[in-house]
Amino acid sequence: MAGDRFSTAARLKALVRGPRARVYRARTRRRGRLTGRAALLALVVCSLVVALAYPMRQWVTQRSDIAGQRQRTEQARKQVQRLLDEKARLEDPAYVEQQAREHLHYLRPGETGYSVVDGSGTARRPKDQGAADRPWYSNLWDGVDQADASDAPGAGR
Repeated sequence: MAGDRFSTAARLKALVRGPRARVYRARTRRRGRLTGRAALLALVVCSLVVALAYPMRQWVTQRSDIAGQRQRTEQARKQVQRLLDEKARLEDPAYVEQQAREHLHYLRPGETGYSVVDGSGTARRPKDQGAADRPWYSNLWDGVDQADASDAPGAGR
């Protein structure tokens, strides 16, 4: 043990201090490197987010516009098909005659038309209108008629 330069106590101190110092140095070196790298990475990520935010928003908006246009196109196709079917029906003289008889109550020469009242509707009967419910000119005219009737010869004299 003559070759040993340190005593046991010095070796123990070196063993205890050595790893602590190495860990402290490693932490400070890593922290310094990671902070700079992390800042650079954060800067790159933020710049990418800022650079891509507007184009992504435009893309999403355009996708929704395209979906709306496709829906309107499909509705227009259906309406065109309905109108073509209606046009084809209206070119048939039998269909036109049927519609004229049903909706316009047309008759052929020599036919007799009948209207059947089934009583399902509610009939309105005119109420006895007082002077307040009638228009002003009706009240005025009734007053003139009453005045003429009372001034007529032989009317109460």
